[in-house]
Amino acid sequence: MLKIYNDGNRITAAISGDLDHHAAREIRTQLDDVIARSRPELLILDFGDVGFMDSSGIGLILGRSRSMRAVGGELLIKNARREIAEVIKISGLGSLIAMQNVG
Repeated sequence: MLKIYNDGNRITAAISGDLDHHAAREIRTQLDDVIARSRPELLILDFGDVGFMDSSGIGLILGRSRSMRAVGGELLIKNARREIAEVIKISGLGSLIAMQNVG
């Protein structure tokens, strides 16, 4: 599930549930649409309510990072649980994408 909060310059996407192939595809479509329309300076992916993430989640993060760079913006991952933060770090994205309130 995805809730999007858009204040114009900043979009917060609160993701909940499991971030698997099916969920990632739906979230990707929604986020790509709002990024294209709003061209925000910052996209915050709030992982506070994500219980599980597989490689589809890594693809989602990487793709939105590229989308944000294309519009001159940045991506921030927020509130990732320890297990999910480890998956992000192991994938190599941890050094490329800012993370906040992880643990």
